[in-house]
Amino acid sequence: MTQAIVIVICSLLLLAYIFDLTSSFTKIPSVILLLLLGWLGRQIIDFLGFKMPDFSVLLPVIGTIGLILIVLEGAMELKINKSKVGLINKSLFPPLISMLALAFLIAVIFHYYGGFSFIHCLINAVPFCVISSAIAIPSVKSLAASDREFVVYESSLSDITGVLFFNFISLNETFDISSLGHSFLQLIIITLVSLISTVGLSFLLSKIEHHVKFIPIIVLVILIYAITKSFHLPSLIFILLFGIVLGNLEALKRFKWIEKFRPDILDKEVKRFKELTFEASFLIRAIFFLLFGYLIDTNEVLNTDTIIWAVGIVAVIYIFRYLQLKFSGLAIKPLIFAAPRGLITVLLFLSIEKTQSISLVNKSLVIQVVLLTAFIMMAGFITTRNAVKD
Repeated sequence: MTQAIVIVICSLLLLAYIFDLTSSFTKIPSVILLLLLGWLGRQIIDFLGFKMPDFSVLLPVIGTIGLILIVLEGAMELKINKSKVGLINKSLFPPLISMLALAFLIAVIFHYYGGFSFIHCLINAVPFCVISSAIAIPSVKSLAASDREFVVYESSLSDITGVLFFNFISLNETFDISSLGHSFLQLIIITLVSLISTVGLSFLLSKIEHHVKFIPIIVLVILIYAITKSFHLPSLIFILLFGIVLGNLEALKRFKWIEKFRPDILDKEVKRFKELTFEASFLIRAIFFLLFGYLIDTNEVLNTDTIIWAVGIVAVIYIFRYLQLKFSGLAIKPLIFAAPRGLITVLLFLSIEKTQSISLVNKSLVIQVVLLTAFIMMAGFITTRNAVKD
């Protein structure tokens, strides 16, 4: 039995790797294949009559680790220099305005039809407004370099700003001077913690000579995130700052104090750390979507009570997407299709407290929105590629 489990796990992860490799050619997002693979595994297990433990408790844990690694991966890809100012502005401010407007519109609709508290409607709306970098970035490998770079910046920043906004409204159900002051204080504290932690972790990265050094650093990153999160601090800011510092060491070399970190050695170690982070991110992401697919009930996907809501939400998502790209002066195609929902949407949905949840938003609706946006991205990229070939 042990050998069989090992064989199954290894086979699934190798298939996940193949899906990731071929997604740029087939235009099929790997998340669709991973979800399908996990779902098929569940059907086979149920058919054979095997009794399996409840894996649902693992999903938030794996998702949280995945979130940390994905944001860290995205932050290390962000190059902060004068030549990127225009790109950063286009990938931050218009998408942020679009996300906030979309969240408030969906919340208004939930409030109007369900009569729920508006703040609870807003909390439940935000997960649908965040672009998933875990799906978007691997899916745009075949696009033009400028489009691909925009998607990397936009989706990475969408993850970060979306989670920060969600945390703010879920922890502050009233908006007043007191809540804003409290949030500002939290921002100052997490910034100080981030700077101290970044300096300390960078120092360790340059000084540790033991053959095992990167896993302890990643564990420390996750630990710092978890500790600051337990104090209700915006922990993703730490991940963002740490990743940006590691990804922009060249810009820091002009400062004399950086010499204490042995920049030449640190630069080599950071490259190796990036590689490990990217691979760990792939592994956790694959496990998350396989597990999520395994936990999907067929009735949830085919739920007719939520499909109208799912189609409506997806339609509004792409209307706002079109307006955002038009306002930014960017090409509508193929970028309009690069707006999938995924890991962050699921994770934020699972993070909603029972006292803040509303009956209109359930697992069926989340699954349907994730699948619809993934299928639209797949179909859009395929038709765009065919149009270019023609």
